[in-house]
Amino acid sequence: MFVKAPWQVDLVSYNTTVGQPLPEYYFTLNLDPEAGASLAGFTFQQIRGADRQFPFLLERTRAFLGRPRREGRPVPVQARFNNDTRTMTLEFPEPIPPGSTVTVSVVPWTNPIQSDTYLFQVVAFPAGADPLGSPVGVGTLRIYENTYW
Repeated sequence: MFVKAPWQVDLVSYNTTVGQPLPEYYFTLNLDPEAGASLAGFTFQQIRGADRQFPFLLERTRAFLGRPRREGRPVPVQARFNNDTRTMTLEFPEPIPPGSTVTVSVVPWTNPIQSDTYLFQVVAFPAGADPLGSPVGVGTLRIYENTYW
C-alpha cells in the first residue's frame, strides 16, 4: 500500500495531428521518496474523446526512468489492452522504487481520426500482495485538425 501515492500524471505526445501514423504517447509518473511501496504498474482508461477505435501496438510499448527526451535506463514493462473498456494495463516485472520518475511510451497505429481533447484516467498499483489501486489523475491529450490543407 502506498503511504504517499503518485498524485499526478504527465501525458505528452509530440505528434498531435489527426491520423498521424505511429505517434508515441508518454505517460510519466513521479514516485515520492516517502511512497512506502514500489510501483508495480498502472492502468489508463480513455474516459473522453470522439474516436474510440484507435488500437495500440503492444509490442512497441516501452518504459524508462526519467522523462521524454531525457530518457534514463530502460525498465521492463508488460502491456495488455482491452479495446471494449479502452483500458491499458501496464505492469513492471521489476517494480519501480520510491523516489523514481518512470515514463511509459505507448504507440497506437495512428492518432485518432477526429480532433478532440482525449482524457485518460490513471490508477497506480503498489507492489505487494492484493494491491489497492490509487487514482493518480487524468492525462490530457489534444488532437488537432491538419491545418496545412
